[in-house]
Amino acid sequence: MEVVFKGIFKRYGQVTAVNNLNLKIEKGALHFLLGPSGCGKTTTLRMLAGLEAVSEGQLFFDGKDVTKQPAVERGIGMVFQNYALWPHMTVYKNVEYGLKLRKLSKEEIKRRIDEVLEITHLTNFADRLPGQLSGGQQQRVALARALAIRPNVLLLDEPLSNLDAKLRMEMRDNILRIHKQTGITTLYVTHDQREALSMGTSVSVMHAGHLIQTDNPRMLYTTPKTAFIAGFIGETNPVEAVVDQVNGSEITVKTSFGLLRSTHQSQPFAVGD
Repeated sequence: MEVVFKGIFKRYGQVTAVNNLNLKIEKGALHFLLGPSGCGKTTTLRMLAGLEAVSEGQLFFDGKDVTKQPAVERGIGMVFQNYALWPHMTVYKNVEYGLKLRKLSKEEIKRRIDEVLEITHLTNFADRLPGQLSGGQQQRVALARALAIRPNVLLLDEPLSNLDAKLRMEMRDNILRIHKQTGITTLYVTHDQREALSMGTSVSVMHAGHLIQTDNPRMLYTTPKTAFIAGFIGETNPVEAVVDQVNGSEITVKTSFGLLRSTHQSQPFAVGD
């Protein structure tokens, strides 16, 4: 499913948490919202899920306006940062819960549960309680529960932040594998640059409520639009410079240690910039 944010604002009193967000997420993409804490990325995710009301603007699913549509009618699967598993229910019962609410037949419920437990490699853990599982296993239960309802869009809110480094690496591979198997349009929120650049088919960087740049990981790393993105995405050595000459695609800049020449421009420049 294609997802479009058109002129989206989210305000809390005098504070604008999301400021004029325009974004298109292609069908089947694994799209990352990347940014520091407080930049508005989780608020954006929650508006898409219908858990936060949009202050201004429109949301579209495959061209249909869903801005005012209740969360329960959007066909969204969501994995929360703390997983939100029922501690008194087994893995099977946790995955079953959303399917029973949809009043599916017993046969269909069992078929779907068996399917997602196999996809997430949890078949042998169906009778365990969440407290008897590792962090990575709990994360996979939350993912299985979200997948079981066959969502139009899957939302992941920093799903690996509570895991240790080794488990994070394993779960990255699991998420990539599951996304490849299901092909579900997925929006993944994180502040981890490595996750976004190594996993995403496309990445949007947010800062202070604004969407700064959307691109594929390689272009985002090699041609950042702003100094903030350059510093946030990777290690950099910033150098102050002024454009001295522009000759077609070639520019010459003055720096404190002499002239530098570049034949690659990420944006148009003029003398004096």
